[in-house]
Amino acid sequence: MDIHRCRFVPYNPQAINALAFSHPPAADQAGRGVPTLRLAIGRANGDIEIWNPLRGAWFQETVFRGGKDRSIEGIVWTLDPAEDNPDGSNSKLPGKLRLFSIGYSTAVTEWDLEQGRPARHSSGNYGEIWCLAAQPRWKATKRGKDGKLLPPAEGEYTGQHLAAGCADGSIVILSTADSDLKFLRIMRPSTKRARVLSITFQTRDIIVAGYADSCIRLFDIRNGQQLRTVSLGRGPTGGPKEILVWTVKSLPDGTIVSGDSTGEIRFWDAKNYSLIQRLQNHQADVLDVAVSADGETVISGGADQRTVVYRLKDGEKGDKRRRWAEVMHRRYHTHDVKTFAVYETKEISIVVSGGPDASPVVLPMREFGKEHHRKLSSLPQIPQITSSPSSRLIMSFWDREVSIWRMSRGPESLAEGIDAPKHRLVAKVLVQGEENIASATLSPDGKLLAVATISSVKLFSVRRRKGDERGTLRVQKLDLPSELANDGARLVSLSSDSQWLSVVRPNSDIYLARIVPAVSPQEKPQVLPQLTKVERAPRRARHEKAGHGTLGNFERTIRSIAFSGDSKILAAGDLSGCVDTWVLTEATADAPKKTQRTEEDSDDESDDDDEQPVIEGQRWQRAPTESPIPRLQSGIILLSFRPQADAKVKLLTNGSDHPANDEPTAEYRLMAVTSEHQLVEFDASKGKLSEWSRRNPKAYLPAEFTGVKDRAMGAVWDVHGGRERLWLYGTSWLWMFDLTQDFPSEKPDDHEDGLGSVDLVKAASHKRKRELEEEEAYERKKQNSGAGDRIPRSQADVFMGTKVRRIDGRDEAQGEWISLEKRHQRGDDEEDYEHDEKFIAESEANLARLRRGSRQEEDSADVSKRLLNGAANGDISTPKKKSQGRFDSPSQQQLAEVDHDGHPQPPRRWWHTYKYRDLLGVVPLQKSDEEEDEDEEEDDQGLLEVAVVERPMWDVDLPGRYVRDYE
Repeated sequence: MDIHRCRFVPYNPQAINALAFSHPPAADQAGRGVPTLRLAIGRANGDIEIWNPLRGAWFQETVFRGGKDRSIEGIVWTLDPAEDNPDGSNSKLPGKLRLFSIGYSTAVTEWDLEQGRPARHSSGNYGEIWCLAAQPRWKATKRGKDGKLLPPAEGEYTGQHLAAGCADGSIVILSTADSDLKFLRIMRPSTKRARVLSITFQTRDIIVAGYADSCIRLFDIRNGQQLRTVSLGRGPTGGPKEILVWTVKSLPDGTIVSGDSTGEIRFWDAKNYSLIQRLQNHQADVLDVAVSADGETVISGGADQRTVVYRLKDGEKGDKRRRWAEVMHRRYHTHDVKTFAVYETKEISIVVSGGPDASPVVLPMREFGKEHHRKLSSLPQIPQITSSPSSRLIMSFWDREVSIWRMSRGPESLAEGIDAPKHRLVAKVLVQGEENIASATLSPDGKLLAVATISSVKLFSVRRRKGDERGTLRVQKLDLPSELANDGARLVSLSSDSQWLSVVRPNSDIYLARIVPAVSPQEKPQVLPQLTKVERAPRRARHEKAGHGTLGNFERTIRSIAFSGDSKILAAGDLSGCVDTWVLTEATADAPKKTQRTEEDSDDESDDDDEQPVIEGQRWQRAPTESPIPRLQSGIILLSFRPQADAKVKLLTNGSDHPANDEPTAEYRLMAVTSEHQLVEFDASKGKLSEWSRRNPKAYLPAEFTGVKDRAMGAVWDVHGGRERLWLYGTSWLWMFDLTQDFPSEKPDDHEDGLGSVDLVKAASHKRKRELEEEEAYERKKQNSGAGDRIPRSQADVFMGTKVRRIDGRDEAQGEWISLEKRHQRGDDEEDYEHDEKFIAESEANLARLRRGSRQEEDSADVSKRLLNGAANGDISTPKKKSQGRFDSPSQQQLAEVDHDGHPQPPRRWWHTYKYRDLLGVVPLQKSDEEEDEDEEEDDQGLLEVAVVERPMWDVDLPGRYVRDYE
């Protein structure tokens, strides 16, 4: 594989200003988090990213796009009260999870999770909003005598109100009742108007607010009365007189924690609000504080890039009070530590931090110092880069800008030297309006560019300028029907023949528009006004428990969409694991009539064939209508059709790549990659698993791949020269799978290599050793609390006791040693999930073993014969054409089929590397006709050529640091 290693795309990651988990920390809750747990990340360009922790495998599900001069400065989640079941049963329907944000304005915005855009705003006659907090969830209290739970009082709202702190010193209370956002009350201090910098709830009725005038004020939201004003005193000598209270938080026992501009952490009594303790562990402002669910741990972050951990320790002899002390501090960020988010259960305990360096950092909280931290990528997990292989064009987009580069294999003119750059910016498009680009794509032939925001869709014609030696492109906007252009989209895609434009609306409805190509170079392509809406197969909704809340139809959000190589099949996958496919058929008068359905079928399912319009003699219909593809175990990351090996499609005179009345008869193999790194391949036209997927379930995948923490982003196929290789890539890795071979079985008695010369005893020992390593890696992964893997004791720099001695009474002889590393008991949900997952994996492995049994002897004979013939004919060798200086290729020695002694070896089933970092994307390129002719004369095997686009953080322009004394 020939690789262009590119770093010319100037994508700048945006600063993280806000973080929020959808559920509060609950140390008494079993399991590793509820299924509806999500993390919202607000960035400086107005984008909001929704992440699924996925029990430690962080997965970016979607991005809500912002706009010009917009910034997310605060994010909170709320949960509506559970509703009565309409069927009359005692079970409650879960309340709806809702997301709110603020950003340098007087408005609070609620986001529609299903459509990814604002649902409503609330603003009033008050100052700019600086901070936002949600009321704690309502909990039933126990009655003193009988211990029964008390119901809510008459007229008491069991939902969560919002409190917003403003620049004029006022605090606004907003009601979220009745699925709305309304003004409820405003509270102002009696003294001068000072800016509200931070806000939190001590109880459901008491608000604690930090001001810019060295004060902390408390209010009662029931009557708007100011309860207390706590002064922090004057600022340090030589500095400002006023102390800025950047953050306030409340411990479970009511103790208030504040961080201010002097770099101090202060603890205040819960009842009389007197100062308990103050700690100076920062060299600059303390910007945020994180609090554990049990109130035993506090983490602070500041402008000095420090993350400091404090824990409660017993006082000295005679002192009954417990004192806070610093445990350790680290610099995980290169810039300010601006915001924290905490989530805890019995199995998981993490805190996520973010700041101007744009990379979220996941830290263990309960196991701090015993587990590694984990830094998530600052780059988008949904690739914002595509290519036109035949034109050697690379397109990328960010915010409201689209850039197109042309890649060359050598100097474009004689005047340029050998060291001339191999890329050139040939076009740039600035999208009008305020919304950021949600999706953009370039047609495979490089002649069409589709761009979509959340409110509009645009299509451009891309042509080369006449007489321009530098290859500059001319970009012209095409006229679109108003029904297509004015509703916006979250995803756009162009078919391989550039004749169909697919648009995924914000509500995940899919529309298709027909593009008529231009007859002459002077004309423009036209988009027909008639649209086709394709319907997805009906699926059963997953029911959540009342306490978990519901995300509505958010899981039905389409994550990936793909056309087949001949543009006759369209596939779409969503976050719930559902895959739908549609087939393009010819609609003629001679077509046979469809068989009549039964009354039950007509009631359950509409006749899509009669409803779908006929455009240019063609019609889209769902396939297969009898048995849709079953739902996978986790969300779809990407979909990709396997190309036909060495197939070159030629267009006919009518502009189509297939004759009339031609139905899709080939096997359309669709590869789906899930968020749990499961590879599943279907025959898209029949809705059945392919033969390769039947023989290679998830249980047979390499443990190194299933254990990769960074999720896959995209795929590239290499089907030249008899190869059938799938290249997957993530933000920090590149992985190759050879689909002409099966993965090795997990059973030690399944020797599927079929090599008579291989020592079976030695192979079995190697296999057992590998199994032990995989088991150890699996257990190490399972034992973490949601961040990185456990640190070996020999490498730990924080030594905490692993056992404590419990003594009841005064007799020390009756002491009992208790291990602190004892695993917590898992919840029913977690046990059921792992049991089902294990049962499914074992069933798939057993079925695959049966399918392989009928082919094992035949495959073994074929492999042995091929190796012997290759050795006799001298065919097994490294490729003749070696990598040139401008390429960085892993395909020569690392994928060779001979060992160092020249003995024939079976080709590798997979290969991976971590040498590429911070990947924006990997896109294929195609050689020109002249180069292909030269390669054929040189007997080249047609190596795959790709561009690996990197964006390492050391190339990113970040703001200056406030504190640099440690450098």
